[in-house]
Amino acid sequence: MQKVNGFTLIELMITVAIVGILASIAYPSYIDYITKSGRSEGVAAVMRVANLQEQYYLDNRTYATDMSKLGLANPFVTEHGHYSVASAGTSSFTITATAQGSQAARDSICATITMTSAGVKGPSTECWK
Repeated sequence: MQKVNGFTLIELMITVAIVGILASIAYPSYIDYITKSGRSEGVAAVMRVANLQEQYYLDNRTYATDMSKLGLANPFVTEHGHYSVASAGTSSFTITATAQGSQAARDSICATITMTSAGVKGPSTECWK
């Protein structure tokens, strides 16, 4: 009788089952991580535009009505293209970052991130974490 080295079908199926269970646990966490990292890009863009609006206000005593006055493209799209940012106002401003592409499909809770000149952040505190 000759001994054959290798895996049996049962051992292989157990390994596949274990890998499947681990993947089913890890995949939702990964998607949540990707969503939050995209959201942080939108929050950073809103904060950047708010800073530029305040600088513009100090120079002109009015807020910019157009993003091009702040030195940005109109509409301003974030570096990785997850959000499109717009700002409007004269005596006050509202900045709105709207999710685009895959970020819009993944992140229905924070499809838009807003901030006003009074510092009111929306739509929820979850979007700003």
